[in-house]
Amino acid sequence: MPDWREVVRQHLDGIQLAENDVAEVVEELAEHLEDTYRCNLRQGVAEQAAAQMALQQSGNWRELQRKIESSRKEELLMNKRVSQFWFPAFVTIFLAMLLLMAIETIGPKPWISPARPLRMTPVAVVYFAWIVTLPFIGALGAWLSSRAGGRPRAVFGSIVFPVLPYLGFFVMGLPIAIILDDKVAHNIMLPAFFVGFSAWVLLPAIALLAGGLPVHFLFGRSRV
Repeated sequence: MPDWREVVRQHLDGIQLAENDVAEVVEELAEHLEDTYRCNLRQGVAEQAAAQMALQQSGNWRELQRKIESSRKEELLMNKRVSQFWFPAFVTIFLAMLLLMAIETIGPKPWISPARPLRMTPVAVVYFAWIVTLPFIGALGAWLSSRAGGRPRAVFGSIVFPVLPYLGFFVMGLPIAIILDDKVAHNIMLPAFFVGFSAWVLLPAIALLAGGLPVHFLFGRSRV
C-alpha cells in the first residue's frame, strides 16, 4: 500500500502554510486518498490501478494547492476579525447594556434636567452612574482588541461599539425630526433630538474613549 502521507507531501511541496496547517492538510488528504484506494480495491481493481485512480480523483494538484492556500488564508483572516473586533465589540456592548439594565432596575436614578416654567424645553435624562462605568468597559474592549493584534480601526470600533445602536437610531430619526419640527408646538423636535443625541451617543462615546484610548496607546507602546 502506498505511503499516502508521503505522496501528499510530494505533491504539495512548496505550499505556503504554517507547519501545523501543512500537517493537518496532509493528514486529511492522505486519509481521503487511502479511503478511495481501499474502495477501489474492494471493487476488484488491482493495487497499482487503484492507487492511480485515487490520485487521478484528486485532480490538478497545483490547483488544489492554490485552493487550500486561499481557503486557509480566508479562515485565518476571519479568525483575526473575530478576535480583534467582533469578540471585543460584543463584550463591550453586552457589559454596557447589562449595567444599564441593572442601573435602571435598582438605581441610582438618572439625572433629569429641571423643567422651566412657561417654556417647552426638551427634558434631558442622563444616567450618570452608567456613564461612570463606561470608561472601564471601553478600556476592556481596547485591551482585548489590542492584545489580539487589532489595528487602530478595529480597536476604535471595539471601544465605541456600545453606542452604535443609539447612533443608528438617531441617524434614522434625524430626517423625521426635521420634517416634524415645524409641525410640533414651539418647534421642540430638533432640540429634543440633539438633547437625546448628546445624552445617549455623545457622552457615552466620550466616556468609552476616555477609558479605551489610553489603554490602546499604552498597550501599543509596550509591544514596540
